[in-house]
Amino acid sequence: MSDKTPPTPGEKPRISPARITVWIAVAGIGLFLLISGIVGIIAKG
Repeated sequence: MSDKTPPTPGEKPRISPARITVWIAVAGIGLFLLISGIVGIIAKG
């Protein structure tokens, strides 16, 4: 069993800096793929 107390209903858990870093990296890769795809469509068309 854990010694942690359950969170109170109105309290949101804090987002860790590591999770923010992962989301920024994933968003960057997604933007790169999206932009390169749009550029590819424009260049080919």
